[in-house]
Amino acid sequence: MAYHFYILSSRTLQKYYLGHTGEVLEERLRKHNSNHKEFTGRANDWEVIYFEPFGTKSSAYRRELEVKSWKSKARVEALIKGHLPDFKL
Repeated sequence: MAYHFYILSSRTLQKYYLGHTGEVLEERLRKHNSNHKEFTGRANDWEVIYFEPFGTKSSAYRRELEVKSWKSKARVEALIKGHLPDFKL
């Protein structure tokens, strides 16, 4: 089974969403774009704009937490554009 760390973007909200999953990314995206009460339910135009594959759920989750710990939209955008080396904390 493949696991992924992923970044979604919503033009409506002008926000990013960072997550990890063991599902096929297309199915996970479909769920984010469905009508639900969580954060991503506020819009239905989410797109996968970045992802990294991992062999285990725990490593995908660690990467999610690592990127979230940056607390920097500019740094996340640099990662998306491919200008950041693979940082490890």
